Amino acid sequence: MVKGVALMIRVLLIAACVGVLPVLAMAGPAGDRVMRPGPLVIAHRGFSQRAPENTLPAFRLALAAQADMVELDYHHSADGVPVVIHDGTLDRTTDARARWGGEKIAVRAKTSAEIIGLDAGRWFGPKFQGVRVPTLVDAVKAIQAEGCTLIERKAGDAASLVALLEKEGWTDHVVVQSFDWEFVRDAHQRSPGLVLGALGPPKTWRGRDLHDSEKALSAGFIAEIEELGARLVVWNKQVDADAIKEAHQRGMRVWVYTIDDPAEAAQLVALGVDGIITNDPGSIRAKLRAAGATARKP
Repeated sequence: MVKGVALMIRVLLIAACVGVLPVLAMAGPAGDRVMRPGPLVIAHRGFSQRAPENTLPAFRLALAAQADMVELDYHHSADGVPVVIHDGTLDRTTDARARWGGEKIAVRAKTSAEIIGLDAGRWFGPKFQGVRVPTLVDAVKAIQAEGCTLIERKAGDAASLVALLEKEGWTDHVVVQSFDWEFVRDAHQRSPGLVLGALGPPKTWRGRDLHDSEKALSAGFIAEIEELGARLVVWNKQVDADAIKEAHQRGMRVWVYTIDDPAEAAQLVALGVDGIITNDPGSIRAKLRAAGATARKP
């Protein structure tokens, strides 16, 4: 028995060293969702082509359109509450300017009570008048009732987010991504079971600014993302089959943002992309189904 356990441990250590344990690194409901065969359709800020972004109506429409995951963004309010909004200012997607005057009113300058009292729907269309900015907790609860949430951290520390996820029992039920790779590293260290994605390309890398020609997904980027503890590479259109294959060989998934052209989505999936982040999950889902598109498995 002891010999058997020792042999199993040895096999696991060798497997970990050669990078063939990606499924163990993405356990739980969120990991299962990410590892589904075939391309995932991920609703960007909800079904943001049909409803005001990052609001409960946009999330509900995304779920109704059978999006595999629903993405949202968050910032912290003045009193430290994560609220769901993309910009660091309130001007574009709420009536903050009309209510308080001035411009570029920072999310962090207002309390959560003030922010959730704003109208976050009328800017999109009259029928959405009165729609509010949700807190992160309320938004995730609404999505998780029927689906899976992709949380994009725009601002805030990893410790606060990990503590919130642990309190709500969501650690292995949601996916977290960020353009801030040090945030991703910190989140992984605090919660190794959390499924994490690193967004790219970065503006700077290894101490210098990158030219556009240097921002295509490459083996170097993929290796660093793996070292962070992330299992998801979330990139723009600058991907090719070789880079995707490299990620797959490391047991990682590749998602691409923000794709609203169904034909372009099908082309990316043909390259091997595992997930499409889109403002129009309905059309993308229909196109991929009609094309019989299936992502390559790592």
